[in-house]
Amino acid sequence: MRWPAVATPSYDLPMTTNDRYLARARRVGIRPFTAADRDEFTARARESADLHHPWLAPPVTDPAYDGYLHRLQEPLREGFLICELTGGGIAGYLTINNIVHGAFRSGAIGYGAFAHAAGRGLMSEGLRLVLCHAFGTMGLHRLEANVQPANHPSIGLVRRAGFRLEGYSPDFLFLDGAWRDHERWAITAEMVPQDPV
Repeated sequence: MRWPAVATPSYDLPMTTNDRYLARARRVGIRPFTAADRDEFTARARESADLHHPWLAPPVTDPAYDGYLHRLQEPLREGFLICELTGGGIAGYLTINNIVHGAFRSGAIGYGAFAHAAGRGLMSEGLRLVLCHAFGTMGLHRLEANVQPANHPSIGLVRRAGFRLEGYSPDFLFLDGAWRDHERWAITAEMVPQDPV
């Protein structure tokens, strides 16, 4: 069974040309990164340094953000800002990397919440929107998340979204000055709940 190309009824469909969001849930919408987001994104990343360390290091300076935005323009990547619908502030972000089409139709996700939004369920809503977009509009079949075993909030996020634990990868990524072990979580299009929010 292939995930339908249309968002489930609990979502507003993307898009008129006046709507900057690709999709909306109850409290958040997802949209692409832009150069205009630099100041807010880097400020939120700096405010969230304690939350993110040692799990991830989003760009905290203008040059770092510009480089990150440039990499997101590569054909094997997609980036999404998760924004609160009330006020439009950035709650977090999610990227799909290493996108492979053809028979594989897969990608690997990376993500982070900002401190002001952590623990409020906004990332769960945003992740589910990205899943609908990835398995619908983008035509992907499988997404993988690699998470350090002690990062319990991140494991909880993917578990709530329906990802399953597939394995363990020793010395998988070089982060915070050392090679780190990761759990490998994955989801396929047929695993996504029919009413994801």
